[in-house]
Amino acid sequence: MTTPLLFRYEGEGEFKPASEYWGRRADLAYVVGEVYKLAPHEDRSQASHNHEFAVIADMWASLPERFKLEPWAQTPEHLRKYALIMCRYCDTQTFACGSQAEALRWAANLRPMDEYSVVAVEGTTVHRFIAQSQSKRSMGAKRFQESKTAILEYIEDLIGLDRGASAKSEAA
Repeated sequence: MTTPLLFRYEGEGEFKPASEYWGRRADLAYVVGEVYKLAPHEDRSQASHNHEFAVIADMWASLPERFKLEPWAQTPEHLRKYALIMCRYCDTQTFACGSQAEALRWAANLRPMDEYSVVAVEGTTVHRFIAQSQSKRSMGAKRFQESKTAILEYIEDLIGLDRGASAKSEAA
């Protein structure tokens, strides 16, 4: 089972399915008499998700002219994924090569595979950084909020905004 079931706390340590529908789902998922661990599941706010994308689009539109030709500054999505990588919300692949020329060839071949990835050559080693997905399936509420805060602060620093300026727009 991958989707959490909805239960209501009745007091005195007792939980019951929130409706008949959830009761039927529980009957399919659980065995009577078995012991299960219970943990709260916090849904991610759609408003927070939408806020992140709107703020990034606004900040992208405010990028200083000196950044306009950077690969990560082409669209708000490029900027978001670049910020995820720079804040270490990414997966890394490392390729050891026999020479620097080989490493440069590898890098040239890796770059077009994902327009949002960052590929760096360090001597004879190639590193490819791929932004992690912020989808609800990939990140729970806590990790999403951590990544959102980190990347918004990173972009604020990048373009010279006061820290927390984007958070203030969420409260407004």
